[in-house]
Amino acid sequence: MNLTDFIVTVIVITASGALAPGPLTFAILMHGSKEGARSGFFVAIGHTLVELPLVLALAFGLLATIDQPFVKSSIGIAGGAGLIAFGTFQIYRSLTRNSPEQAPQRRHLPASSLMLGLALTGLNPYFILWWLTIGSALIIQALIFGALLGVILMYVSHVWMDYAFLTGLAHFSRKGMKVFGSRYYRGLLIVFGIILICYGAMFVFDAF
Repeated sequence: MNLTDFIVTVIVITASGALAPGPLTFAILMHGSKEGARSGFFVAIGHTLVELPLVLALAFGLLATIDQPFVKSSIGIAGGAGLIAFGTFQIYRSLTRNSPEQAPQRRHLPASSLMLGLALTGLNPYFILWWLTIGSALIIQALIFGALLGVILMYVSHVWMDYAFLTGLAHFSRKGMKVFGSRYYRGLLIVFGIILICYGAMFVFDAF
């Protein structure tokens, strides 16, 4: 895998997670409608404060076992299966949902955008599960590609999308523009879902 292929793989796989509606994105709709793009940026900072230590902890843990074929195969199978399941669910949800989820009520949200990012990231079990399966498979690829420097490159290729999407979403919310109701947005999620299934099959195939 060359540098371009590696970065494209990271961007495509992680973009699907960043763009998929979830607790963090819908909470942004409420904060963004009041504070605009600034709130999205600080939510992304809070998200990073939880995510980066988790990624580094996983990377250092996996570094010790990178030469064990069983470990690489197991993580590849788990990550590939996770991608297939996530992609399938994303397609199903995009095709069957009639309207977007409602944002959480304001009384359940921290007043600070930074705290919102911290809370809805650290308390989200799907976020942890994603990094333990799909994310770990990416970390393995990054370690093979360039050791810890590869992990840093992987994370930079991933995290900028969180900042771009959350900041942009907050801005559009402030302007009163609807995002999740657009058929083009749903179509984009379906395309990403199909791509994720293909990547998942490739990960499982490589693991064997």
